[in-house]
Amino acid sequence: MEFLSTSELTENQKAQLFELWNREYPATLNYASIQGLDDYLNGLTEATHVLILDESKSVKAWHVDFVREGEKWFAIIVDSDFHGQGLGTELLNRAKAKESELNGWVIDQDNDVKQNGDSYLSPLGFYLNNGFEQLKDKRLELQHLSAVLIRWDKH
Repeated sequence: MEFLSTSELTENQKAQLFELWNREYPATLNYASIQGLDDYLNGLTEATHVLILDESKSVKAWHVDFVREGEKWFAIIVDSDFHGQGLGTELLNRAKAKESELNGWVIDQDNDVKQNGDSYLSPLGFYLNNGFEQLKDKRLELQHLSAVLIRWDKH
C-alpha cells in the first residue's frame, strides 16, 4: 500500500473518492454527482489529503484535514474490505504527528443504511480507541445526519 499526501486531487482520484464515499458512508450522505463532492472539497480551507493506494493505484482509504473556524478538522473513509487492517489508525497517527488538535463529526448510532443496503456501523469506538474524546453535549442534528463531536488533543 502506498500513502500519497497531496493538496490537490486529480480527476481520477476524485472519481475514485466519489465511489468510495457513496459506497461507505450512509446513503443519506451520498452525492448524486462528482460535482457535489467537488463542491464539498472546494469548500474546505487549507485541505490536505492523504490517500492510501493499492498496487493498481486504486484508492482504498482517504483522510482529509482542513481548517474550520480556526480549528483543525478531519474526515476519513476506509474501504470496508480493508477495515481491521490498521489503515485508519495509520491515517490518524500521521495526522496526529503534524497537528496539535483534530476535530470531527461522527455518527454515533447504527441506524443508518449504506447505498448497498448494509447497515452503517458507527465508527465511534474506533476513534475512542485511538485517543479521541467524545463531547456528548456537542451534536450536529440535521435532517440527513445525526453526529457527535469528537476531539483529539496532543496536550
